[in-house]
Amino acid sequence: MSQASIPNITPTISITIGQTISLLLASIALEELALAHVINAEAEKIQFVVGTLGPGLTPPATLSNLLTIDESVRRTLQEVVRKEILLQQKLDSVLAHVSVTV
Repeated sequence: MSQASIPNITPTISITIGQTISLLLASIALEELALAHVINAEAEKIQFVVGTLGPGLTPPATLSNLLTIDESVRRTLQEVVRKEILLQQKLDSVLAHVSVTV
């Protein structure tokens, strides 16, 4: 077998510090929006199982169904919280490099 041939790629990207900060803040905002959608989807999952969203389960949810959904939502929200902590650290890092004049 022969070695892979990787071309020499040297892209030139030219953006200012201000543009960089704006892009980083926008990326944080978009990730926050995505997490809001995840939280909403988890709420709708619970509402469906208990029958307050749409037809619900037929027959009505059992204790086992409720416990299963509870565990699923709990795990998902734990991951959301972990992501929120990372986003807060990202935001703190960006803001530490910004000199704000009021």
